Formats: sequence, structure tokens, C-alpha cells
Amino acid sequence: MIRNSWRRRDEPLDRAELARLLPPPGDPELSSDRLSGLEEHLMTEIRNLTPDAAPDAAPDARPSGVYGKARAPRPARGSARRPVLAGVGATLVLAAVAGIAGLNGGAGGPAAAGSAVAPPVPAAPPSGAVPAPVVQVARGSAEGVAGAVDDIAGAAARAELPEPLPGQFLYVRSQVSWMVSWEGVDGKNKSYVDKIHPREVWMSPDGAEGWLMEPYKEGIGRDGVTLDDPGSVEPSLNAPSYHYLRTLPTDPDVLLKKIYDETNGQGNGPDQQAFSTIGDLLREQVLPPELAAGLYRAAARIPGVVLVDDSADAAGRHGVAIARTDEADGARTEWIFDRETYTYLGERTVQTRDVEGVKAGTVRGHTAVTDRAVVDAIKQRPAAPAPVPGAGGESAPAAAPSAGT
Repeated sequence: MIRNSWRRRDEPLDRAELARLLPPPGDPELSSDRLSGLEEHLMTEIRNLTPDAAPDAAPDARPSGVYGKARAPRPARGSARRPVLAGVGATLVLAAVAGIAGLNGGAGGPAAAGSAVAPPVPAAPPSGAVPAPVVQVARGSAEGVAGAVDDIAGAAARAELPEPLPGQFLYVRSQVSWMVSWEGVDGKNKSYVDKIHPREVWMSPDGAEGWLMEPYKEGIGRDGVTLDDPGSVEPSLNAPSYHYLRTLPTDPDVLLKKIYDETNGQGNGPDQQAFSTIGDLLREQVLPPELAAGLYRAAARIPGVVLVDDSADAAGRHGVAIARTDEADGARTEWIFDRETYTYLGERTVQTRDVEGVKAGTVRGHTAVTDRAVVDAIKQRPAAPAPVPGAGGESAPAAAPSAGT
């Protein structure tokens, strides 16, 4: 008898017919405890492969695309702040998935052979990474913020840089290091960071052309990668060009309102996102002097901003810091300034409490801006000033006064 499918919809199959139509169920030998453990490990690796919205965002964790050439993250984008080594995590995830498949009777798998399954092997430290430095978390205070910001903003407003002309490029060189991985399979979590290394960025004033050189970063190569804008992204606070920055208000109250309005719903709350947005602009841009001063004064109006008496950038230079702690994960981002000149030196992100295996005092990332300039071509560097010792074992250009300071 031929049955039409629509007629069988209300006519349930009996057990005998079901047994004839369906294959027999498997007989997995995996215990519930073992399966639970593997499942938990797999989810941990997936979480580690997904950057969170922590404030130590790596410049290289910004959204990117591919347009003809390999395309790197553009400077000062977004706020994804925990870069990971995808290769290591992906290998572990694939191993875990393959292990579960074998345990459930896959061909040639351990369950089929009746043998025991070895637990996943903990990942080795990422290649080129070193244990993250740990420092004493200095106490911050709201007292003194206003006075310090007045000095910092005054120095920024007095900075002198030539106006970039058509065909010229804005150049920023930094020493950088960011957290790359942490592994807790054995219950003994340890944080790793990149070795401190140079990073150079060239950007045209209109944002249409750019280049990034970060040869120690996986996937970039010694010749660097393009930052050319395909034209599909309108300039904004999260994707600024120099020409766009010149259109922003410099009054701190008006500027701060614009930042809150344009970043509404992003990050870990409006106050933290406003602070992070300003920090992104300071880290890897050449700012018009009056705008730099306005940004510092706007930051002082954000609730939770404090003054830290001593911090150190990636080149080992000490200074005072304007800082704010992200209450979501306890990471405090510190903008560091020279005590005498109030020049912007760099940034440091310090963990203020134990969270997700990262111990309090761990330096999750730090940078040191060593040069800002206007040059005539991509890959052209300004005349090298005196080297700064201590920047990851490599000489680096000294910080020059600029509109970003």
C-alpha cells in the first residue's frame, strides 16, 4: 500500500515500523562525568577565541576586512580588548571536538576500540609570548584630577605640529604589548603578553590611505599591510580621519555629550565607553591641539575618573596617570603623562582584582608612543631622535611633543 505523506501526518507509526525504518541507536561508552568535562573544556576554548569588550583592547583587535590586499585593523577602532592567539585555541577546540566524536563511536575512535581516552593536553605558552608582568596596584584618587587635567590640557593646546597637506601622511610609532592568551586547564592560570615590539602607522588626512607595520605580529609580515579605506565606512568617533577630527567641537561639555550620544549602547556602560573612546583617539592619532585639550577636559567630567600618582609605559617611562576602572571586569586603563612636560607618554591596563584567571596586578597591556609626525609618503619615517632605552630591548625614537599629547 502506498501512503501519501500528508495522509500519514495524523496516523502515528507503531514501534515495529519505527524499528524497521530507523537505524538502531548507538551505544556510547562515554560516562556522563567525562562528557561534562570535555564539554566544559570545549566551551572554555570557544570563549577564549571570542574577544570580550574589556577595556584593554588591542589596536589590532578592531574589525577588519580584505580588499585586494591583506587588510589589518585600522588604528583606534572599537573596544575589543583581549586579543588571543587563535591558532592555539582553534587547535584545542578541534582536538576536543575530534575526541568527542571518537568517544561516541566514530570509526577508529577509542570507543570503537574499547580503549581509554587521554585528557586534552594543556596548550604551551603562545609563541613569542612572555609571562605578563605583575605590579602593585596603586590607589587612585579623584582629588587632584581637575588640576592635573588643566596642566595636561594646557600642554596639549600649546603643542605645535605642521598641518598635513594633501599627499602627506600622519605618522605614529609606538612600542606595544597586549595580553595574548591564558590557559587554566590544569587549574593553574598564568597570563601571557606579547613581547614589547614596535608598531608604526601611516594615515592620510582624509583616512582613505594608510599602512601598518608591526612585523612581530602574526599575520602582518615584515612589509606591513594596507589600511586603505574602501570608502564604505563613514568617518566617525570609532573610525576617525584627521579631517573628521577637525570638525569636532572643542568645548568639553559639547564634546562629551557628542561622545555619549554616538556611543550609546556600546561597551560596558556609557561612562566606561566614553572613557575608552577618548583613549582610542589618544593612542594612535595626531590630534589638532585644541581638540586634544578638549578631550582631556571632557574625560575629567566622566564619573569614576581618578588620578594615579605613578604609572609606567611600555618603554619604562614613569609619570602620572588619568585612569578609570571598568567595573565589569576590574581592568583599569591608565593614560600616562610626563610629570614635567605633561606630554602623553602611553597607556597601561592593570587588573585591579582577580577575574577569569587573571590575577590582580597583572599588566594586561601597555603602550609607549615614541613619535608622532607628518611625513611625505607611506613608509617614510621622520629623522630619528635620540633612542629611548628599555623599550623591550630595542631602541625607540623618543616621544616628540605633538597634538596628541
